[in-house]
Amino acid sequence: MNFKGMKSSNPAMSKFEQQSMSLGPVDELIVDDSQRMTVNGTINKTGILLMIVVAVSAWSWNTMLSNPSLGYGLAIGGMIGAIIASLVVSFKPHTAPIGAPIVAALEGLFVGAISAIFEMRYPGLVVQALGLTVAVMFSMLFAYRTGLIRVTETFKKVMIFAISGIMLFYVASFILSFFGAAPSYFEMGNNSWFNIGLNLVIVGVAALSLVLDFDFIERASEQNTPKFMEWYGAFGLMVTLVWLYIELLRLLARFQDD
Repeated sequence: MNFKGMKSSNPAMSKFEQQSMSLGPVDELIVDDSQRMTVNGTINKTGILLMIVVAVSAWSWNTMLSNPSLGYGLAIGGMIGAIIASLVVSFKPHTAPIGAPIVAALEGLFVGAISAIFEMRYPGLVVQALGLTVAVMFSMLFAYRTGLIRVTETFKKVMIFAISGIMLFYVASFILSFFGAAPSYFEMGNNSWFNIGLNLVIVGVAALSLVLDFDFIERASEQNTPKFMEWYGAFGLMVTLVWLYIELLRLLARFQDD
């Protein structure tokens, strides 16, 4: 089975081309069309994962409002747990049917708590961020389907470089936070032009990552890929959407303060 050309800049998806060699004789897993990955199947599973994120987020939101100490613990635990679980799924695509829902639940813990924090300070901000996330997703889908944005090898390489840099920035900031030296980018209310510009760049990269996710899902669905890859594709798309939502939430908040 040929997996060439099935690259994605998404941190979750980019591991697949490396893992394809360890998947084993995947052709033997395909008996009929019902066992093949499809675009519709991936969309359905993406919907399931997003519903898990929303349901857990609602509980985490309420917990943050009623018990802030526990809410902060859920946010930190959810973030760390989601990172670890995402790495497992990324390196072991076979685990996606179980691992992807776990990641969704853990991300829900973080998303709900952080959303409640922003909403308490800026009422109505969460609805705006959600609306913008949906709008950006459909805009990127339109751009991809109409060919306004073409997924070339050069484009993929640039995106991989950009996302790698952003992920390194996140990790370094998290480590520095333990020493009280985290960048001001993550401070609520610190709205310097540099932070706004950086936020805009990160939002742009997250939005363009959706195009690569769409391309990955379409290409994988065309290449006789086993059914479990629907969960893997849905997992990658969910990760990007949550990332985009959080960064849009942060960006909108920057414009709320005078």
